Amino acid sequence: MNDSAGRRSAFIVDVLTEEFGESMALDPAAFRRKFRKMAASPFAFYRGSAALFYADQRGDFADDAFLDERTGRVWIHGDLHAENFGTYMNASGQLVFNVNDFDEAYVGPFSWDLKRFAASVALLGYAKALSDAVIGDLVGTFARSYLAELRGIATGGDDAIGSITLDTADGVLLRVLRQARLNTRVDLLGAQTTVDNYERRFSLGDGVFEIDEDTRARVCAAYEGYLDTRPPSAAQLRPVAAKIKDVVLRKGVGIGSAGLPSYNLLLEGHTQALENDVVLYMKQAQVPAVARHITDATVRGYFRHQGHRTAESQRALQAYADPWLGYTELGGVGQLVAEVSPYAADLDWADVNEPEELDGVLGQLGHAVARMHSVADDESSHDLVDYSTEEAIVAAVDADEDGFVGHLVDFAHAYGVRARADHQLFVDLFRNGRLPGI
Repeated sequence: MNDSAGRRSAFIVDVLTEEFGESMALDPAAFRRKFRKMAASPFAFYRGSAALFYADQRGDFADDAFLDERTGRVWIHGDLHAENFGTYMNASGQLVFNVNDFDEAYVGPFSWDLKRFAASVALLGYAKALSDAVIGDLVGTFARSYLAELRGIATGGDDAIGSITLDTADGVLLRVLRQARLNTRVDLLGAQTTVDNYERRFSLGDGVFEIDEDTRARVCAAYEGYLDTRPPSAAQLRPVAAKIKDVVLRKGVGIGSAGLPSYNLLLEGHTQALENDVVLYMKQAQVPAVARHITDATVRGYFRHQGHRTAESQRALQAYADPWLGYTELGGVGQLVAEVSPYAADLDWADVNEPEELDGVLGQLGHAVARMHSVADDESSHDLVDYSTEEAIVAAVDADEDGFVGHLVDFAHAYGVRARADHQLFVDLFRNGRLPGI
């Protein structure tokens, strides 16, 4: 290994240890599973190493001419990569395709979201054997669609903020929405529960475990604390929906949640009919990777705990969010609570391969990200960002749109190369036992 690779390897170890060291010590087996998933491909490594990405934004990728006092303080997704998009049923009962998974959301530079997404496009394109020129065009499509949508919102106000729905989508995203529409609550309940002696209970096995009475009592008490944190739309839910039927522990949930405890709660639905039962999850929220690089005291002091941060961030970034979304504390640690939705379906990039089709999808995703950045500002119910984000971003970029697009394209190429090289270094570190505690 040459000196440069050796220094980078040491840096990767330092960043991953700082980010995950405490959790790795508590559950090394969970992190072995996580790291094996990350070792599978450069994209999988990129997904699981947001901490490394943000460390680089404060290092040799730090230059960003489009950030100022306002554009550097926007509510951001925090882990915006190509696989964090999918469907959900909003509080109005409408099926929507949008950004999902807000565990890493925070307030920071708007361009960090765009850079993280652009680099993921480069990795995705490389895996599909697309040329650098095609990858650059795809990133350019995303960037220009993002800016066009922001300008429309800045001109038209909140009325211009639309959604990708069954009525407005086309092509690949329409197919995803239609597929999600075929899902049913009955199917979800059938996959996760059984009916015994005329009552529904969770099925055990495959990462689902029974809990003792003391743990159940603590989870139920935390649930009671959660109820008042739900949004006003939750008032539409009938009182019978507060009855807990069963609670189980889940392990091995997601590449980003290694080692974090998560509980599923089975609730009586809006009627006593068994097909209306609801499944919620209560999971320990974690410090977002981006937060380690944001020093704004107002932002750091705004949240009661990480569960509060995650729920409030999702409400800020996602119009008409899940009516079950809320937060609580369990053992003094912040928890996120939300529904395990039967209507969630992710965009499967394996089905999207040709440049023309990819271009159409990325154009629509550019619109979606612009809408997300526009929701949480001075016209929202959240006061952490008290100015129009769309107007601030447009003002910063409009003077040199071509320069901004070129900036994102150049970054995507450069960081794609960096991430592919880092993946190989990571694999060698992991398989040779050089990651402490694993």
